[in-house]
Amino acid sequence: MLDLLVIGAGLAGLQAAITAAQAGARVRLIAKGLSATHWAAGTVDVLGYAPAAEGAAPALVQRPLDAIAGVPAPHPYSLLGREGVASALDSFVALTHELGVPYEGSANGGNLLLPSPVGAPRPAFLAPRAQRGGDLSRPEPMLIVGFQGMRDFYPELIAANLNKQGFAARAAFLPLSLLNSQHDRNSVQLAHGLDDAATAARLGAELKRLLKPGERIGLPAILGLANHLGVLDDLRTQTGAVIFEIPTLPPSVPGIRLHAALRKHVEALGVRVEIGMEGIGFHAEGDAGNIQWVETSTSARPLKHRAAKYLLATGGILGGGFNSNHLGRVWEVIFDLPLTVPQQRHQWFQPQFLDPQGHPVFRGGVAVNGDWQPLKGDGTPVYRNLWAAGGLLAGGDYIQERSLEGVAIASGRAAATRLLQAA
Repeated sequence: MLDLLVIGAGLAGLQAAITAAQAGARVRLIAKGLSATHWAAGTVDVLGYAPAAEGAAPALVQRPLDAIAGVPAPHPYSLLGREGVASALDSFVALTHELGVPYEGSANGGNLLLPSPVGAPRPAFLAPRAQRGGDLSRPEPMLIVGFQGMRDFYPELIAANLNKQGFAARAAFLPLSLLNSQHDRNSVQLAHGLDDAATAARLGAELKRLLKPGERIGLPAILGLANHLGVLDDLRTQTGAVIFEIPTLPPSVPGIRLHAALRKHVEALGVRVEIGMEGIGFHAEGDAGNIQWVETSTSARPLKHRAAKYLLATGGILGGGFNSNHLGRVWEVIFDLPLTVPQQRHQWFQPQFLDPQGHPVFRGGVAVNGDWQPLKGDGTPVYRNLWAAGGLLAGGDYIQERSLEGVAIASGRAAATRLLQAA
């Protein structure tokens, strides 16, 4: 029988599976879909904005690890502490370098400020090497290059907004036919095309023609998939300039690169990864007993997955781990775990869509103890052999505060470590 069944293929689930498999556990990972990495920017946000006081805007965090001490319970960082988060991130960085998708941070341990798809400064603690060159603290002016007819990337908008905020930038366009003969290609298809050396060479020659002395070049995040670092290095060599990527709207090429590398690694550790497995039920023995199996839907009868221990990392409302109805009920979709989400619709949202406090429906989640086990209202574990990690945890609006990836990586590692220690 399996030692551990991980449910969820995002950063939390993959980190937990890697941690357990490296310790020698027999692990399987199942998931309904491919996780939020496919629509996020591909960076690792640890803490971009501190929780706002009532009526105030969230404050930009300069040094996220130092700010962790001030994050209140029940935020997962209050369980992890500064050293727990820092250790997990150090391990993650080392792994990405090993896997050929290197992530880097600032030299002083602070947040980077990177240009967003609309030209706003975006705090991120770690970034793929290809995005690192876009750090707005660098002095070089930016040439933002787009492709005529490409969807979801607007160089003129990006450059105009950067200029309004004091960052020198200008926009330029190249024909989409430079990359592909077809007129309607998404970012992933264009990235596949740039794995071809001849296509990358044509792009490099055109970029060199557009470049002015002293500029760095910002491009949509399409610089290859299988040969990403090779494409990046070739363009830098051809132009003699710093080349950086700016994330586009989904699908996220940087996120796909990271997910593919982590999945390949976890499978090399002996973990079977099964996507398209939607959890629909489970069976446990007795009150607060052991879970015996989890079942997933199939075209015929449900499939049962049995393990000694289970780790839930399916995300919250936006990740599909929670569902809701018009009556105001919000529930966790597999185990129906107790949630801290308000159970009345009028309490879900603030009156203003962009309220600086965020919305209560996104702050609620699964409460856990120091061992990362989901809790009942009386503070006892719901099930003896169930643990939880990632975006489904109670305590923060992780997207608003820009901490989703940090919470996922650190809690996934911590939960896997604790469950391995449990009898």
